[in-house]
Amino acid sequence: MAMTDSLETLQSRPVWAHFATLCAIPRASLHEAALREHLIGWAKARGIAALVDGAGNLILKKPASPGCDAMPGVILQGHLDMVCQANTGTKHDFERDPIDAMVRDGWVVAENTTLGADNGIGVALALAALEEPGLVHPPLEVLLTVNEESGMDGARGLMPGTLHGKALINLDTEEWGHFYLGCAGGVDVEVRHACAQQDVPPGYALLRFEVSGLRGGHSGIDIHLVRGNAIKLLAEALRDLSAHTDVRLIEFKGGTARNAIPREAFATCALSAAIASNIDEWVRHRHEAWRQRYAEEEAGVSFVCKHDDTPPDTSIARAEQERLLAFLDTTASGVERISEDFPGVTDTSSNLGVCALEQGEFQTTFKVRSLHDARADALANKLVARAVGHALRAWKDGAYPGWTPNPTSNLLALCQQVYTAQFGRPAGLQVIHAGLECGLLAASHPHLDMISFGPDIRGAHAPGERVEIESVAHCWTLLKAVLQTLATRPAPGK
Repeated sequence: MAMTDSLETLQSRPVWAHFATLCAIPRASLHEAALREHLIGWAKARGIAALVDGAGNLILKKPASPGCDAMPGVILQGHLDMVCQANTGTKHDFERDPIDAMVRDGWVVAENTTLGADNGIGVALALAALEEPGLVHPPLEVLLTVNEESGMDGARGLMPGTLHGKALINLDTEEWGHFYLGCAGGVDVEVRHACAQQDVPPGYALLRFEVSGLRGGHSGIDIHLVRGNAIKLLAEALRDLSAHTDVRLIEFKGGTARNAIPREAFATCALSAAIASNIDEWVRHRHEAWRQRYAEEEAGVSFVCKHDDTPPDTSIARAEQERLLAFLDTTASGVERISEDFPGVTDTSSNLGVCALEQGEFQTTFKVRSLHDARADALANKLVARAVGHALRAWKDGAYPGWTPNPTSNLLALCQQVYTAQFGRPAGLQVIHAGLECGLLAASHPHLDMISFGPDIRGAHAPGERVEIESVAHCWTLLKAVLQTLATRPAPGK
């Protein structure tokens, strides 16, 4: 095993040297400033122009290689931020602590946190291209956006006319051997409710229920894998328990990001002392039912109950509790529709990603995605209507467009030729059920011819995220070959 400071010894050293830097500098969404300032200093030391736009995006520019000035420019694009997830019991401050990455069995992995290969490897590839000695290239722009993971604010705020290149290579997909030419659009659904409270009767005991051990994952590219959703499972369990005895719900918390499948959920409840003393048998029964339901997908699922000697004070009112649990238990979360145009690809889905009930204030967020913007909007409207039907406030927020596939793309044709020449076979063509920034970039810069590719990344948005070393080397080889080809051939669309 090699720790983060040894990544530079791996094959494709220029890429891994930059990725090691990204691991060392915290870069949670909305907290990318330190990394951005470091990269500005890095660029200026190498004579690379650097500017920050009004949205906070970093744009790096390098003139064309000698003799290639007349060729249309190329934009390399990725995002600076990463999803921050850690296993329970792992002490990691994503605003202060570096990522602990190691090499294992041909992969670079972070065992107990997210790795940030999404999209750190893409950023590292672009930075490596800027300083690669002897690389022949057209005029280069590198667009590194901010807050992609929690709102796409950087791409959303990019002003028209900011970019001057004609071709854009997005480096934010996660399956080597495919060119991506389209992605899902998305919209969030926010649900809120202020719950009436009531006193807990005397003779009640405090219990804490915990669902953990689930695999989680990316709420787009992993949604079809039918993994357990910790929020849904805990709501199901508490609803079942409340049908048989008087449960008083005090707090509920699950998930940490709307674009990650929740791995853990926790609830604090009050039950009569007599029932509480015999709750373990019910917990074991519920746990075994989940183990059978998810025998293959979620072998590590855990359900435990911990007793607390603190006397319970207040809980939410019984009618409020029934309404909230019914909403969480019965509202759909998962695949809504499979694509008719792209076999095996999810067309439309929703993810119940974050839920919290604290001091009577309830809030939850769904992430809705679709390859068709109208279908995403329709599903979001359905979720809003369902929440309103349970007397909850709900609204849509943060919508962004999908990226419409263009199978006749000139950039795609050129990249396919280069890929075949390098690897002896054509790349697959795919769309992704996730939100790339290409849809927003196409809206502000409609002239762009775009394509996306990246290495094999597994477990994005969950602890244990890993990236395959060999596929990173392939990406680096391909990126250099594509840039050299674009420097010497007519540009896409010409």
